[in-house]
Amino acid sequence: MKEDFYDILGVSKGATAAEIKKAYRKKAIEFHPDKNPGDAKAEEMFKKAAEAYEVLGDADKRAKYDQYGHAAFDGGGFGGGGMNMDDIFSQFGDIFGGAFGGGFGGFGGFGGGQRRVKGSNLRIRVKLTLDEIANGVEKKIKVKRKMQAAGVTYKTCTTCNGTGQVTKITNTILGRMQTATTCNTCGGAGQMIDKKPSDADAQGLKVQEETVSIKIPPGVEEGMQLKVSGKGNEAPGNGIPGDLLVAIETVEHDTLKREGDNLHYDLYISFSEAVLGCSKEIDAVGGKVRIKLEPGIQSGKILRLRGKGVQSINGYGKGDLLVHVNVWTPKELNREQKEFFERMQNDDNFEPKPEKSDKSFFEKVKDMFS
Repeated sequence: MKEDFYDILGVSKGATAAEIKKAYRKKAIEFHPDKNPGDAKAEEMFKKAAEAYEVLGDADKRAKYDQYGHAAFDGGGFGGGGMNMDDIFSQFGDIFGGAFGGGFGGFGGFGGGQRRVKGSNLRIRVKLTLDEIANGVEKKIKVKRKMQAAGVTYKTCTTCNGTGQVTKITNTILGRMQTATTCNTCGGAGQMIDKKPSDADAQGLKVQEETVSIKIPPGVEEGMQLKVSGKGNEAPGNGIPGDLLVAIETVEHDTLKREGDNLHYDLYISFSEAVLGCSKEIDAVGGKVRIKLEPGIQSGKILRLRGKGVQSINGYGKGDLLVHVNVWTPKELNREQKEFFERMQNDDNFEPKPEKSDKSFFEKVKDMFS
């Protein structure tokens, strides 16, 4: 089972944003590759801490994690999972402040040298039916994203000579001080466009359409956001592609209503069906199911079909289908029908004699607290 993000950073679930940031900085410095050269375990811990901070350091992602756990991000390869060093250094470099000589320093060409620019994220909305939500689905979506145009070549940045940084020396009362800032010409990449086709933008990128396969796990809900890593806009040169953020929208079902992992169905039956009993075919996920109603069933009765609901996003199995029985009372009667019910008014069988299982919802709640 995947480790809890709060445990990885060593903070409580009630930790403030500042406490989470401080805890991540401490972990990242402890397991930084520069401090632990060649230590595969330290590198793994470094990645885990970054993955935890990517979620807990963002208020929206943290709220989803607190509600759904890892399943809110991990299903089908979404979310913070699978971070590499490029992701970590490009996203969280500012966390380290003055550690390791004023930056990351030396690992994979980061810190005091070039940095890999990350492309912007793209956002799309995907509509899902109840069947798709219940079972999970793979969607193939056409996405227009910026990609490097064919024929683009690069050259070393003439401003920073390929280092990605510009050094400045300032005379102060304390003596000469040297500071390094990101090169404004190349944005820290250390290279500039040499040649590009006429239909590419200033960064050598061109909007192209690509079919992206999105695996959506069962149990997602309206408003959830999933991430497909590397399918956003590309970055120039050796940059890191952005991500594709997928917002979930649900298509309302005609007869089934969702409540968490459970589904609800309103079944209307006639007075005679309630008296005599009957067999009914009702809607369910994946098709129809047939249920049997016993003679004398009461209006308000709830039948539970176990395992006929929605798959839990946390992997706790499936919810249930709750069938709410509603006895339909006729509003108009012919003479013969009316005479029949008039004769039955004083009949003992037609006198209400509710058993405990027949009590109304409010009576059941009252009994629970009495």
